[in-house]
Amino acid sequence: MSQKAPSLFDLSNPSIKTLHFTWIAFFLTFVVWFNMAGVLSKMIEQFDWLSKSNVKALLVTNVALTIPARIIVGGLIDKYGPRRIFAGLMVIMLIPGLTFAFGDDLTQLVLSRLALGAIGAGFVIGIKMTANWFTPKYIGRAEGFYAGWGNFGSAAAAAMVPFIAVNVLGGDWRWSLAITSIITAVYGVFYFFAVKDNPEGHEPPAKKKKGGAMPVSSYVDLVQYIVWELPLYGALGLVVFVLHKQMIHGVNMISWTNVWISWFILGAVYLVDVIRILKANLPRLKAGVPESEKFPFGSVGALNTTYFANFGAELAIVSMLPMFFYEVFSNLLYDDGSPIMTLTMAGSVAGSFAFMNLVARPLGGLLSDKMGSRKKTMLLYMTGITIGFFLMALISKYGPVDGNGETTLLPQFNTISWLIVSIAITMFASFFVQGAEGATFAMIPSIKKDMTGRIAGMAGAFGNVGAVTYLFLYNFMDDKSFLFMLSGGALVSLVYCFVMLKEPKDAFVDRL
Repeated sequence: MSQKAPSLFDLSNPSIKTLHFTWIAFFLTFVVWFNMAGVLSKMIEQFDWLSKSNVKALLVTNVALTIPARIIVGGLIDKYGPRRIFAGLMVIMLIPGLTFAFGDDLTQLVLSRLALGAIGAGFVIGIKMTANWFTPKYIGRAEGFYAGWGNFGSAAAAAMVPFIAVNVLGGDWRWSLAITSIITAVYGVFYFFAVKDNPEGHEPPAKKKKGGAMPVSSYVDLVQYIVWELPLYGALGLVVFVLHKQMIHGVNMISWTNVWISWFILGAVYLVDVIRILKANLPRLKAGVPESEKFPFGSVGALNTTYFANFGAELAIVSMLPMFFYEVFSNLLYDDGSPIMTLTMAGSVAGSFAFMNLVARPLGGLLSDKMGSRKKTMLLYMTGITIGFFLMALISKYGPVDGNGETTLLPQFNTISWLIVSIAITMFASFFVQGAEGATFAMIPSIKKDMTGRIAGMAGAFGNVGAVTYLFLYNFMDDKSFLFMLSGGALVSLVYCFVMLKEPKDAFVDRL
């Protein structure tokens, strides 16, 4: 089925209609996933037992179970199709959504937020749905548009949820949170009836609808697969440690005994996972893998690193960026002595990082389509991220030690001109971060189309592994060092992609 260049406004085109229905679904899941950010200050005001340390724990738990959820969902959509799984996810997540909205103690908030993190798997489902409806020639721009506009749900949540709570519901933040989950569940029912998994005449044979472990092409790929599974469990182990550090009435939320039990369980589950992978692949490798079924697993690993370094960095940086600008430029004053950098302005700068999704991510997918080499596009974007975060680290310089023994950060130049340059640097970094996200998922469907769900699930999960890892390490360093670390992470991914990423075959053909 050949396609002419599709128009986003041609709603008579079933592919375009499906794309719009799907990005809206993704948008709503991200609104629910990040709905608490805008009302955290209200929650702290209302709950005298909720500390800023507890809030950091909620931020980490919010991205924790997205890791296994994306892996599980990736297999389910390859087996049952994206329509059922997306609709079901939106409806089921109503339960933890309401539980969190009306929670009254830290344990309830943490557990419900952990469960609610699974809604972040919605992104992977839409990647598969979009891949089903667009040919490889146009998949980059379609995936980029889907991801860019859907991902904007995080920025929309930061603005809409507090606005509705204050201006519509008279300060009732609970119902403001609840409404997002209710609307998403209702849309889930609509989505089930509004879309189909595949264009007419392109339904895959039932025998190809397989979930479970990915089939690999060689023993080397098998080793890579097993190694790449380990960080998924390691990140969850870090989350357990973070929860252990939380105090409830002077007692650790999770005792050291329970930490070790949790780590033991995670280790055991990893071993079970390894056995599952070996059982699925060893007989197949011994029998010999047909050439038509082979694919380079090194490319999967390379894209795992890119999403770790771009989406993981994005999730981590948006949580520290407002305070970074607020503190670094706190001494920049107007002539009347009032501060130029207010909390509102700092929040706007941070919001602009997410706002770039509307343009940068679709453009990343478009460039991946247009440049004629998806690998070169990926390398270009990872180079941009490396440079962008390095320049962001140079926005500040180390100042004197404060009363708490911590080294303060000062701007390189305490001028409005440098503030403008610093914002431009931030936008530059954001452009490449989100463009790289678009380029990553423009490439995934071309690696092995019938395994798009599982490959997207793994790469998507590594975005959350990156977020958990970066947020955990952030506790042990200052903001300047943190930005250098993000640059270093992107550089590692760049080198890994240069060595391991292969240009996929048939990446630009114009047929489904």
